[in-house]
Amino acid sequence: MAKKELSFKEGYELLKKNAELLESQEEPDIDNLMKIVEESMTAYKACKTRIDAVQQALNETFKD
Repeated sequence: MAKKELSFKEGYELLKKNAELLESQEEPDIDNLMKIVEESMTAYKACKTRIDAVQQALNETFKD
């Protein structure tokens, strides 16, 4: 079963949650660090893809 692609909002919320989790830790949670990093990279890619698509659409709309 293929994973559902994250929406921008879902990706952004996941990045925010993971950043807050990492900032709040007294000591790094090494056991879960790779999971958090992998989850964050997937969320970042989903957000970047969406931002790039919107930027491209805006460029096409407003080009001379």
